[in-house]
Amino acid sequence: MARLVYCLLLYLASPLVWLRLFWRSRRQPGYREHLAERWGRYPQPAPAAPLIWVHAVSVGETRAAQPLVEGLLAAYPDHQLLLTGMTPTGRAAALQLFGAVARVRLAYLPYDYPGAVERFLRHFSPRLGVLMETEIWPNLLAAAARRQIPVLLVNARLSHRSARGYRRIAALVRPALQTLAAVAAQTGADASRLAGLGARHIHVCGNLKFDVAPQPELLALGQAWRQALGRRPVWLAASTREGEEALLLDVLKALAGAWPGLLLVLVPRHPQRFEAVAQQLAQEGLACQRRSQGLPGREHQVWLGDSMGEMAAYYRLADMAFIGGSLVPLGGQNLIEAAACGCPALVGPHTFNFSQATEDAIAAGAARRVRDPLELRQTLEALLEDPDSREKMGQAGLAFWARHRGATRRILDLIRSDLPAAGR
Repeated sequence: MARLVYCLLLYLASPLVWLRLFWRSRRQPGYREHLAERWGRYPQPAPAAPLIWVHAVSVGETRAAQPLVEGLLAAYPDHQLLLTGMTPTGRAAALQLFGAVARVRLAYLPYDYPGAVERFLRHFSPRLGVLMETEIWPNLLAAAARRQIPVLLVNARLSHRSARGYRRIAALVRPALQTLAAVAAQTGADASRLAGLGARHIHVCGNLKFDVAPQPELLALGQAWRQALGRRPVWLAASTREGEEALLLDVLKALAGAWPGLLLVLVPRHPQRFEAVAQQLAQEGLACQRRSQGLPGREHQVWLGDSMGEMAAYYRLADMAFIGGSLVPLGGQNLIEAAACGCPALVGPHTFNFSQATEDAIAAGAARRVRDPLELRQTLEALLEDPDSREKMGQAGLAFWARHRGATRRILDLIRSDLPAAGR
């Protein structure tokens, strides 16, 4: 009954779905492309070889899936792999990572309409499905169960806030979770919350993001930037969100008196906001250079990172980094990449999306938490004056990253041991 009501609401919301696609396409024209795929209609021919399907909703999940995709390609050399997503930026990231790999197909996962997900599964006929993080789609999972396609939820995370929201629709979520063949949770806390919602066959496998190594060419690019800028102090604001830039620019202005050469590298989380942030910088009267226009000069106070897929280079360049989404109540962003690049990380009070990784990084000495913009300014000042502390934090980050790797191997072992027939 709960799923019937859910389906009725989906159909009633159809005009809003089209409107949302149109609205988002105003800033991201990619939302107008491959529209038929969002309703389960694919122009590409059905696969001739057996196929494993991995779903990663957007950029972060796609990059986190990289070691698992590579592991599956190596473990099942006679299979193709389908990588689905939901956003143009996620698809662009997938194309960047796997566009040259002949055995990897890219497509959008359709919206969770019964007919659309049936068409998707009928067209691709996957032997195994792997959903990244918290992608719980009731109709999709029900259709996969009817077709006896085993589906795993991997790198699964569930914050206390999200769990509370899911409990309100437990009649819909519980049956969906119970169809899963297995769940590979990031932490014990995630496992406990998922079990409370009805998930079974749960294994704690760690976080796949620890298995993503920074690309050497990006580290080399960041090092080249560092050499070009000389000894100028640089702090990075990584993956910032709406409403956060104004706070960070106030911090920059407060620091400018004592550190006149200080450069802020500002990288918004979403590319559709690049232009708006550039306009905000102009309104604030700050001298800004855009990454797309070249390196900043001595006269520039801000270097706007209007590029995709270069975060490791920014981390290698910076003396320290603030991790965005955490000064405003949006749950923060992933700090693991900063640790993997040896960059000291600062986070705000709101990190519920990555709570365990953040707390572990703080405990390891790789990150520090600040309560508000004032404490952020004070901490930045202290670290600017203390290169030894920055070096210790960077080394602690590298050790923290290395210590937590191995989720890919554990998930592949789970596929082989618990689902020996899947993918064969």
